Amino acid sequence: MKVQFIDFQGQYQTVKVKVNRRLQKVFERGDFILGKDEKDFEAEFSRYCKARYGVGVNSGTDALYLALGALDVGPGDEVILPTFTFIATALCVSYTGAKPVFVDIEEETYNLETKAVEAAITPRTKVILPVHIYGQPANMQDILSLAKTHGLKVVEDAAQAHGATYQGKKIGSLADAACFSFYPTKSLGAFGDGGMIVTNDSKIYAKALMLRDYGRVGRYEHKIKGHNSRLDTVQAVVLSEKLKHLDRWNKMRQGVAEQYRRQLRKVDGVIPPPVKNDRTHVYQTYAVRVANRDAVMAGMKKKNIDVLIHYPIPLHLQKAYEELGYQKGDFPVAEKVADEILSLPMFPHLTRSQVKYVCDSIKVLVNGKV
Repeated sequence: MKVQFIDFQGQYQTVKVKVNRRLQKVFERGDFILGKDEKDFEAEFSRYCKARYGVGVNSGTDALYLALGALDVGPGDEVILPTFTFIATALCVSYTGAKPVFVDIEEETYNLETKAVEAAITPRTKVILPVHIYGQPANMQDILSLAKTHGLKVVEDAAQAHGATYQGKKIGSLADAACFSFYPTKSLGAFGDGGMIVTNDSKIYAKALMLRDYGRVGRYEHKIKGHNSRLDTVQAVVLSEKLKHLDRWNKMRQGVAEQYRRQLRKVDGVIPPPVKNDRTHVYQTYAVRVANRDAVMAGMKKKNIDVLIHYPIPLHLQKAYEELGYQKGDFPVAEKVADEILSLPMFPHLTRSQVKYVCDSIKVLVNGKV
């Protein structure tokens, strides 16, 4: 049996007729940039997140960068973020000229460790940037409390958490701003790149609108130095149609995750991801921890099962950030997790037989058998 890491066909077959019909209208109108469907999708997605405003941009990375820009983050400022995440979370800080300050993670959820955040706060700290890693929200109650105490802003990296909830509230409605990626592999993925900033703050919204479109307030009137970072109308059509199915697809992901959990929970050498009671996990990634990870990964590939590692090198050990002076051992939990984490196939239409094959294969491989 062959098991792909992600198979887009189930989602595509669900939306293709309506997407094609709507795209034809876009082609006929010719409103490819910030067209009607793009503006409609901004309203649809922000409403879905229970937020007042949405700003469509060209990627999740730019969503983070422009959100920080809308908060006037710049040289001399510090932004606290987890070391265990994709490098885009840190790059968006670097692009502003501010300093990324890495902290360790919770071993249970792989999200920001709030005591570590508190210890990292300095007079230069301006923003806390939690990442809802793999699709499970971070401990937002403690993070928001810290931010309030110290007069800081909070921007959520929600690139992997479309539709997740925390204490009954949708991710995207909790902090000063939340940033989403619509990269094709995401739970809500475009047919190319895309991203969005959602916020309840009218000032953040107004500045983000200018920053994504050359800083303009009129066609040739530019109030600030902006960028060219707009979600195009073609991608907005795709995302709008997919959004209608997102909750159902998330439930399907959760069903797949439950199948994994039942079959792997008592397997020695495998730690399935736990879920906190006050939040929902949408399983953008289903990541287990295995002691002999590299051998298991090689064995899975021999069995035609696609697996990946998200993420093998914490950011504090990346050469790109060697100037910050971090050393191996600085963040032991993140380093331990990075050595053990293994992402299994995960998409809404994964079948029971495929999940069973994946689990049966792991059970053999963790015991050192090929």
